[in-house]
Amino acid sequence: MDIATVAGIISAFGLVLAAIFMGGGLGLFVDVPSIMIVFGGTLGATMINYPLRQIFGVFKVVKNAFFTNNIPNKDLIMMFVEFAYKSRKEGILALENEIDKMKEGFLKKGLGLSIDGIEPGAIIDILETEIDFIKSRHSLGAEIFTTMGSFAPAMGMIGTLIGLIQMLQSMDDPGKIGPAMAVALITTFYGALLSNIVCLPIAGKLRTRSKEEMLSKAMMIQGIISISNGDNPRILERKLKAFVPINQQ
Repeated sequence: MDIATVAGIISAFGLVLAAIFMGGGLGLFVDVPSIMIVFGGTLGATMINYPLRQIFGVFKVVKNAFFTNNIPNKDLIMMFVEFAYKSRKEGILALENEIDKMKEGFLKKGLGLSIDGIEPGAIIDILETEIDFIKSRHSLGAEIFTTMGSFAPAMGMIGTLIGLIQMLQSMDDPGKIGPAMAVALITTFYGALLSNIVCLPIAGKLRTRSKEEMLSKAMMIQGIISISNGDNPRILERKLKAFVPINQQ
């Protein structure tokens, strides 16, 4: 669980709600037509912009904003050093038992290719191709949320225009001016809230997660190739430590 994501959402919404209650209560900010315009309009515009399968697929990616399965860099370095020692002492086939215990599919596949005697250059090509497709899937998720973040304020503006039109048409009836003005203002509020507290921050976190995963997988490729080449464990360790800041080593 990513504490920063959860704490950020709670604090952002918590402070907004606190300000609302301090100013007169939540009921003033609940308007069903505004919700329909902003949330329904944003979803509809997103469905027009992307195929349905991609929109449904983004729900699998969004969990990366809250959870991470990446092996910590320090643990990854220690793991490869142990693999290198074992490989040099008992032979690379001795790593087959280690593969069976692994949950990380990318690492499992890479070491399996190395154990099968595949040339290092071919291993790099296979794993880098997989990285490209992973990166593409991650960037699509961030792109969809960025798109939603741009549609939401626009839908809020459409709601504002609707409210203003309704207000201008009912200037002779003072009782209708208030509800129309509420739609005009609250839709802008909903659009800004959806965009700046939900969609754009999640898009940013997904991009950050993608960079972290790409770094982790680049380290894995380096470790796998070093083991395949029979590098000294200390040399392998230095190669992997070059990927990360000193405080993460």
